[in-house]
Formats: sequence, structure tokens, C-alpha cells
Amino acid sequence: MGPGSAAGWMPARYLVYFQYRGTDFNGVAAVRGAQRAVGVQDYLEEAAARLNSVLPVKFTISSRTDAGVHALSNAAHLDVQRRSGQPPFSPEVLAQALNTHLKHPAIRVLQAFRVPSDFHARYAATSRTYLYRLATGCSRPSQLPVFERNLCWALRADCLDVDAMQEAARHLLGTHDFSAFQSAGSPAATPVRTLRQVSVSPGPASTFALPQESSRLRFWSLEFESQSFLYRQVRRMTAVLVAVGLGALTPAQVKVILDSQDPLGKYQSHVAPAYGLFLKSVLYEGLEGLGPASWAL
Repeated sequence: MGPGSAAGWMPARYLVYFQYRGTDFNGVAAVRGAQRAVGVQDYLEEAAARLNSVLPVKFTISSRTDAGVHALSNAAHLDVQRRSGQPPFSPEVLAQALNTHLKHPAIRVLQAFRVPSDFHARYAATSRTYLYRLATGCSRPSQLPVFERNLCWALRADCLDVDAMQEAARHLLGTHDFSAFQSAGSPAATPVRTLRQVSVSPGPASTFALPQESSRLRFWSLEFESQSFLYRQVRRMTAVLVAVGLGALTPAQVKVILDSQDPLGKYQSHVAPAYGLFLKSVLYEGLEGLGPASWAL
């Protein structure tokens, strides 16, 4: 069929990977109305409006993140219906156009791909991985390099018992009722989730630390992988694992907390700060090799 055929009127669906530094946003979801708060989606859809689609372009976000949470790679699908006689944008042109029209420097479109018209960015995801960054060796907030602020949780401790944290993390692996780690307001139909991976490991040294700071300032990475998570589940699990690392909890107590299914307990009700959390990757069956699935901080 030629470019002037009826096919030119059909909307094309794309999967778009994008990243953002969440400090300036009220989360990834769009904030509608005249409120001063703004979401990453607001800027993405504002940029997409410049594509001159027949119908307004709406982003369906794969993974919702809270205010202050960052994303190395989130994903969304969108439909673009060009004017009669115009072929669909190539994925490369679409990604370049969105980046050209984005008005916030803390958002970047990484890649775009054509997907079937029934593809759904949220429900088709087979894996989501979150990274949480910790820093030790900061007795005062002013001891953290300014370029690391709002990008990690600086603990007022010189060290962490990583072995104990790893032992505690093993209690969280597998399929469980994670009600104890779910915040109120979760839309999930069931609190049962399968945590496929959880790791606690030393993170790379900060390139922003001065030489005299490097001996005391250390970074740590917690990673969690599942098909999906409950509302604030990762930040609550992080808070409990940090409590283990600081000696306030034993690894065995983490299993007791998990089995309690009680989200209001003394330790599991704590929520790690949003600014240390990064959505690292979202994967899809058949698309694993296409998205930016591997990042290092």
C-alpha cells in the first residue's frame, strides 16, 4: 500500500524507554489541573504534542514512581496517528523528536521501538529491577559531596553489617505475602509477589568525593527484581535491611516481620527516603535485548 493509502491514517504504537532525575518532579505520573506540582509524564506529553498527531498523544507508563524517585530506565507506550499520506515515524526519528521538544533537562528519551497495537507497557512487563543507593561515613549531611545529594541515602554510620543484610535478604526471596511491606493506598489486588533477586553489595566509589574523603565515604547498592512490586515495597524492605545492617534488627527478625503480614509494626512501617531509589530496568518478553537493561552507578 502506498503512503497515501488508508494505512496512513492508522495510529502507530511505540514503546519508549526514558530516564529522569526525580528530584524536581511529583513522581512520574502526570499531574492534571492547575496544581503547581508536575510529573515527568506532563513533560513527555507536552513534547509529544509537537508531533502533530491527529489525536492527542498519551503516555501509558509501565512503572509509577513517587516524588523524588529516579529512573535509569522506565518505559511507556504511546500511539501516534499522523496526517493522511504521512507514513509513521521511524522509532529513531520519534525518539529524536521527543528529545528535541522536551523542556526539562532532567528527562531524556533513550530509545523507541514499534510494537503491536495491543501491546501494553504496564501489563506486558516481565521484570522490573530497582536499585537503592546507600552511603556510610557521613556523620553530618554536609559531609556528602553536593553532587551526590538527592541521589543516595546518607546514613549516620561508619559501616554496615553487609553479611547480616545479605542473610536477612534471603528471607525475602521467593513468593510471599508482602503485606508487611506494603504502604496504604496500594491498588494491588493481591499482596502476593515473587521476589526473584535481592542483593546487597558494595557500590562504586563516588567520582565526586575528594581524595581525603574517599577513605571514609563508602557507597552500597541494594537491588530488587520482580515482575511487579507493591506500593513502596522496595523502600520498606530497604529500611528493614538497613536496620539489620545497623544492628537494630537480626536477620531472623526479618522473617518474623514478613510472616506477620503487619504493615504497622515498629520497623516495617519505616520507609527509606525516595531520593535513594532508582528504577533500573523494565523488561519485556522478546524485547530484553532492546531495552537498556544493564546500568552501573
